Amino acid sequence: MRKIALVLLVVLAARPSGAATKNADYELVYSYPVETTLAEPDLRRAHEVWPKMIDAAKTTIDLEQFYIVNSTSGLYLQPTIDALERATKRGVHVRFLMEKKFFKIDPNSLPSFERLKAIPGVEARALEWSDVNGQGIIHAKFFVVDGKTAFIGSQNFDWRSLEHIHELGIRTGDARIAQQAQAVFDHDWAISTSTTAVAPDRTERPSADRNPSAYLVASPWRLNPQGVGDSESELARLIEDAKSSIEIQLLDYNAQTRSKPTRYYGVIDAALRDAALRGVRVKLLVSNWETDPHDLPHARSLAMLPNVEVRVITIPDVKSWPAHVPFTRTCHSKYMIVDGKTLWLGTSNWAGGYMDHSRNVELVIKDETLAARAAAILKHLWDSAYAAPLELVEAYPELRR
Repeated sequence: MRKIALVLLVVLAARPSGAATKNADYELVYSYPVETTLAEPDLRRAHEVWPKMIDAAKTTIDLEQFYIVNSTSGLYLQPTIDALERATKRGVHVRFLMEKKFFKIDPNSLPSFERLKAIPGVEARALEWSDVNGQGIIHAKFFVVDGKTAFIGSQNFDWRSLEHIHELGIRTGDARIAQQAQAVFDHDWAISTSTTAVAPDRTERPSADRNPSAYLVASPWRLNPQGVGDSESELARLIEDAKSSIEIQLLDYNAQTRSKPTRYYGVIDAALRDAALRGVRVKLLVSNWETDPHDLPHARSLAMLPNVEVRVITIPDVKSWPAHVPFTRTCHSKYMIVDGKTLWLGTSNWAGGYMDHSRNVELVIKDETLAARAAAILKHLWDSAYAAPLELVEAYPELRR
């Protein structure tokens, strides 16, 4: 009996736990839609992590976000807003930068922005990225605390993102990553005062420094600060270097531009097709938003290749709500695991207009433990009752976003 107990203790000690998903430098941070079976109990959730990071701030908090939307109930985002207000009262300087175009998309965004801006000690700006870059948007979702810790992920600064959407991010205490993220923010904050197009900072596409175990890349490369590599070319390189497997989970995969005239956007698509043809196993999980007639042909053509599997995940509406909540009930995460060893996680959709023109940030982490935990999240989604193989012939029902 004693021998059995000893064996059990060894087995339990070997099982992955919350501690296995984080160290002093990196922690996977999760969000999942309520009323689903997609919980990951060993992972902390964004609405728990964000206020604690902000409460630890001593001098500065800088946030660059696609947008802000808070709810009247305040259950999920309000604790973070409260933490920002506490920070300003102890003398912390808070800066918030977002995409101005979003005010036209969601009528709740401008009032939420104005309430944040009204907090004494908060400096908030809305920048129309296309005014300075010619096209694109601020699509990044990250913040930096004291220039030392950072959060980067798919979570928007929106209560719906924290309560009704599948998301994945990383809290990092890696000072080098935090400084790179700070450089991106400082660059964009500086140009937010401009009303005319800004001359590109670069004439040559910057390469990422791949020597560290983790590094940050951003887009568009022409407006990357010194020391920050290019998201678009680095993603293609990681795919091209894959030896055995590529596992991907995305909101959106589309091999064409959204600007007019529409053109083929082949940087990522070509790299994936080449990987599959040389024998790399590719698994792609996309949200049901991919079944829009605009996106569907690209995923279908990819799925027809050997070594490629594509599944679609559909999150049902909340039964306890009387009506559909707009812009919710989807999988919005954007991450990739290469050969079970390297994790790519970021803010960009894999479609034209994002990594070529819009502001996004991505993390590359060469850590088998984190890669394995992210792969387990993807497997949970892949095997769930919400996912099904991409239908190659039959029509999908009209989307309700």
